[in-house]
Amino acid sequence: MSANPLSTDTLNDIPRSVARALEEDIGSGDITAQLIPADKQATAVVISREAAVICGRPWVDEVFQQLDSSTQIEWHISEGDSVEANQKLFTLRGNARILLTGERAALNFLQTLSGTATIAKQFAALAPNRQIKILDTRKTIPGLRLAQKYATAVGGCQNHRIGLYDAFLIKENHIAACGGIRQAVEKAREIAADKLVEVEVESLDELHQALAAKADIIMLDNFSPADIDALSSIDLDTTKIEVSGDITEEKLRGYNHKAINFISSGSLTKHLCAVDLSMRFVD
Repeated sequence: MSANPLSTDTLNDIPRSVARALEEDIGSGDITAQLIPADKQATAVVISREAAVICGRPWVDEVFQQLDSSTQIEWHISEGDSVEANQKLFTLRGNARILLTGERAALNFLQTLSGTATIAKQFAALAPNRQIKILDTRKTIPGLRLAQKYATAVGGCQNHRIGLYDAFLIKENHIAACGGIRQAVEKAREIAADKLVEVEVESLDELHQALAAKADIIMLDNFSPADIDALSSIDLDTTKIEVSGDITEEKLRGYNHKAINFISSGSLTKHLCAVDLSMRFVD
């Protein structure tokens, strides 16, 4: 499978993320690695102990680049490939101390991002039709926002806004503080007319208010099937509809209304199960 290309922001973030991971793990030095002769060379193989979608190669490469650029990494799979249990992922050759020092940081990135990509692939496969896009949210692991959103895309889903800066998402508290949906949308247009404006609504009455305010996207939060069916009789004009709120696999299959454009789920990034990986010296 061909993975989505890394954005410039994500590429720039990889060295910073890796440096933080190595700093917190190594601290003043890997004292256990000092048991091994300083000049000993070794070869190690990393396998997946379960079926998964593999994601995170650039982070693994960066770990060993920062520790010792002479370390050789031979990948046996491509980014975004589906693998089976006990399948070989990559082979490392280099200083034994370096391989051991970098093992945990490298596998932490790979297991986490592969877990994200794996669940994204599962959700993408459940999309009721190709017109409905499955989106992630901002419910990401702190410090891994760009990495997890990349992994979501590798798994076949798409990204919602990256952060608080690239789109408006007007929710209940914003509406209350602004005095209403219309006032909140109008203020958003004043602040940044070029930014997408999305409004989260909890009832059909609020939906009509958001439509009247000409929101770009309206997010239906925990709407009942009956309320979603009511969209058939509502003129949405150019406004897009997003469904969100406790999106389970069962619910996902049922959201097949022609008016729905997006389904967003925090489960893509916050309910992941890290993939079980293992590294072993082979000589």
